[in-house]
Amino acid sequence: MLIIGFFNVSKILLSCNVSAMENPMPAEPSLEQPYPRPLSGAAVERLPSARIPSRAPLVGSTVELVAEDTALHAADLYAAGHESGDALHIWDYLPYGPWASLDDYRATLRVQSANFETIFYAIRPLDGKSYEGQSSFLDINPQMGVIEIGHIWFGPRLARTRAATEALYLMIRHAMDDLGYRRMQWRCNSLNVKSRQAARRLGFRFEGISYDHMVFKGKNRDTAWYSILDDEWPEVRARIETWLDESNFDADGRARSSLCEMMSGRESGRGGE
Repeated sequence: MLIIGFFNVSKILLSCNVSAMENPMPAEPSLEQPYPRPLSGAAVERLPSARIPSRAPLVGSTVELVAEDTALHAADLYAAGHESGDALHIWDYLPYGPWASLDDYRATLRVQSANFETIFYAIRPLDGKSYEGQSSFLDINPQMGVIEIGHIWFGPRLARTRAATEALYLMIRHAMDDLGYRRMQWRCNSLNVKSRQAARRLGFRFEGISYDHMVFKGKNRDTAWYSILDDEWPEVRARIETWLDESNFDADGRARSSLCEMMSGRESGRGGE
């Protein structure tokens, strides 16, 4: 349940640019090939911590994520997701939205913030006062060390920014480093090219398609699966941190290098097998 950015894009050839993945996706998204990780039955020397993420803020150099609070965040988030035609495309691949009124949206946020199984965050760039997007941890299995980031959407002012990338990095780092999870998942509609592009740009590797996986808004959804494994994470983390470094940005905030290109040529993972 992911959408990144605010454009409705499918079945197009994508080039590797500031917001793209490390290699162009095929013109037909279904032609993307699963990454050939070797199978493993190795002993797990260090068991997962069996801890769940707290609702404490995640704060970086350009962005903060705070636990969703309807009273504090509904007005900002509603504006970010409804203020223009481009913003309304945020909801194309999500199972909810848009809403007819702020009151209707508040009702949804109350359900989200009260959820014990999914932890929702509101996202605020530190150079502004308003909250411009949302994300969550979901499908949390602490004993197995498996977790997912999802329900992600960025309003037009946050999309394609350093803060947007750092927001997702902070979530992945918290789960993998602070809590010791073994597997970070990313799932999205197989036709949502922007989300698939964003997953690969952040170092997630494609695992395959679950066909007829869901029905959303009366339509079939085939789901694309991606993941980062614990032995892959140190290299992914280093490359994201290099890209996020202040020296990588010019005076206008434009990145000097491409994160998607930095993610190319990585090790295979699983001990380099």
